[in-house]
Amino acid sequence: MAVYNTSSDSSNTAVRALLTKIGEYYLKRSFNTGSGKGKKDWEEIRDNYFNGKCCYCESDDLKLQIEHLIMFNRTEYGLHHPGNIAPVCTDCNKRRRDDNKNYLDWKGHLKQICIERNELDLFEIRKERILYHMNESEYKYPTLSEAEKHSIRVIANSLYENIKTESEKALNLYKDLDEAFVNNKL
Repeated sequence: MAVYNTSSDSSNTAVRALLTKIGEYYLKRSFNTGSGKGKKDWEEIRDNYFNGKCCYCESDDLKLQIEHLIMFNRTEYGLHHPGNIAPVCTDCNKRRRDDNKNYLDWKGHLKQICIERNELDLFEIRKERILYHMNESEYKYPTLSEAEKHSIRVIANSLYENIKTESEKALNLYKDLDEAFVNNKL
């Protein structure tokens, strides 16, 4: 539960909704991981492709969560698509950052986890398993051209800014109405 909500929160939610719809466009169907076919896809990915283990550390934590390998945000613009999700344990679901405080991509995140756990020798094996899932499995992530990626970036950034602007406009409208009708008590 959010402790404090901002216009950026609603903007980020709108971007994730867009990335979900674009992912479903390429998948050619709905991808709701909470029910139906989408849930079955998630369970198949978790249990069969990754053997019920975290894709990063191979922990068999009972509370495996969905990780978007290409982050599902306006930094990496990862689509909500079966080829972009993998199971992670609670600890590995906290994306590591580089020295400049930027989030690492999934390969850098995996490498950092392997280093932290003194398992660098397992990095290539785990990376190849994830790459197989993303690029060769039945859930293959769509190969997007640079033009498609750019289009997604432009639309997502526009959506983000428009939602923030609309939120501010709504607040200003409320203030005007409050001043005119509530506080003025016409």
